[in-house]
Amino acid sequence: MGDGNNEIGRTEPQESMLKRSNHPTALLFHVGFKAAALFVYIFGSLFSRSFVVSFVIVVLLLAFDFWTVKNVSGRLLVGLRWWNEVREDGTNEWRFESREDTSRISDVDSRVFWVTLWLMPILWGFFTISTFFSFNYGWMLCCIVAVCLSGANLYGYIKCSRAAKAKVGSLASSVASGVLQQQFVSRFTGGSSSSAGANNV
Repeated sequence: MGDGNNEIGRTEPQESMLKRSNHPTALLFHVGFKAAALFVYIFGSLFSRSFVVSFVIVVLLLAFDFWTVKNVSGRLLVGLRWWNEVREDGTNEWRFESREDTSRISDVDSRVFWVTLWLMPILWGFFTISTFFSFNYGWMLCCIVAVCLSGANLYGYIKCSRAAKAKVGSLASSVASGVLQQQFVSRFTGGSSSSAGANNV
């Protein structure tokens, strides 16, 4: 009886998190690829003694995660999307998209997205340092790839978030200045009309 209650108590937070998510499938894939890459990196030797097989699987999972975060989960979970274009002269141009209607973005989706986005480069950076000091340069290369991919997404979404906030701020300031200007004009024209009426009397 008590065990059943404990199991219910343990499962309720997980169910509530998915229920509170507006995009549970995207949330699962957003976390799943990251967790799978870490799992294969840490425990891959238990299932396969081939370094090449484990290395390829981890890199593939990292690539899947990079593409998912960049093109799917970022757009659905936080309403942001970024990409980088190379111009004809060879320079790079960052482009950002932000959803104007944020009513479909839940706190759970946003919190999980940003926490995992910051956490992964830190974890892979720690693994890079540990492999360097343990002279395991094969896995260090894998960790460097992970840091580059996860760090690129983090950098892109930070710039995208700042651009979205700047866009909202400029829009709010323009609306506020328009309202103030309209009030000033209405008061000025109202005052002119009243003074003109007094002169006519």
